[in-house]
Amino acid sequence: MHRTPLIIVVAALAFASTLTAAEPALVYSDPQPQRYELTARASELDPRAKPHPEIDFVFEKAGKPADTEKAMVDTRVAPQGKLVIWLMGYNPALFERISSYGLHAIQPHYANGWFGKLSKLAPADDDQYLGNVRLEAATGRDFSKAVDIPEPDGMKQRSLHFVKWLAKENPQAGWQYFLTDDANDLRWDRVIMSGASHGSTTSARFAIHQKVDRVVMFCGPRDQYDKWQALPSATPTNRFFGFSHVLDGGWSGDHYCRSWELLGLNQYGPIVNVDKSSPPYDNTRRLITDADVKNDDKRAHSCVTPGKASIKTADDKLAHEAVWRYLFTHPTDEIGAPTAADPGCEKNLQGTTAKR
Repeated sequence: MHRTPLIIVVAALAFASTLTAAEPALVYSDPQPQRYELTARASELDPRAKPHPEIDFVFEKAGKPADTEKAMVDTRVAPQGKLVIWLMGYNPALFERISSYGLHAIQPHYANGWFGKLSKLAPADDDQYLGNVRLEAATGRDFSKAVDIPEPDGMKQRSLHFVKWLAKENPQAGWQYFLTDDANDLRWDRVIMSGASHGSTTSARFAIHQKVDRVVMFCGPRDQYDKWQALPSATPTNRFFGFSHVLDGGWSGDHYCRSWELLGLNQYGPIVNVDKSSPPYDNTRRLITDADVKNDDKRAHSCVTPGKASIKTADDKLAHEAVWRYLFTHPTDEIGAPTAADPGCEKNLQGTTAKR
């Protein structure tokens, strides 16, 4: 059956905080509105890309592609004009929700295999060690002596080439909106950086370096012996949002509360338990859950994102649907009241028994 094109125009009032008067809103023109899931290989999108086996960053493992990149968008939903870059393994349940909010989402394959090898080698006299490695992995620029990651293998270039491919492969979804006019860079003011654990930590480090629209941090950030979290931030810190379970080792070891306070998130509201509150959670940037995970710290670490470990209600629905929507869509100019630093959150973890 023939369908007439669906034109969806974002109302200016809804996104006035992120679009200037001179900028057009994102418009879809899709004759068959639907949710799209697209896949490409990073090594095929950029001939300059190369593997780095020294940090376990390769294009194939056990004879299967290891450099696949994923994207999702739903043209049935009015677009917000924001691109989520997810720095962790592909999570289809999360991407389905992100796309249902009217957001575009990609998961780039970039040189992040270094973490398992270098995370325990930070010298005691270098409080920027892991942060600098993260920044080099994200940008492909020479920020660290511990790794040698060229631009084509960093997150920025991998994301750029993926979005350029998506703009050609899936033009009806408007991916071009996230490219500069000369297509030589992404429109970072339209980007939401996000990740879990290691991915949330790199998202935060990159956003301190590069101004983005928002940062969504699940079970993170860590790097508890580094102090990059307190550096002046290119991204205003009211745009950082975090969510953690209290039995997660990163929380019980003070890693997350430390990072949140070094980022200054206590200036935007108290720590709020989402299981005892409801949106807008005092407009805070620091959310926690103490939901029952049977004292399983591993499940606690992963339950804050949609998936098999997610917390369910008595009627078998996912308990944190409202939390995920809040993290990605709550207006950044709506903030909670400043709160004092938590005296129970240890800021100096050097010499303690805290786990990395």
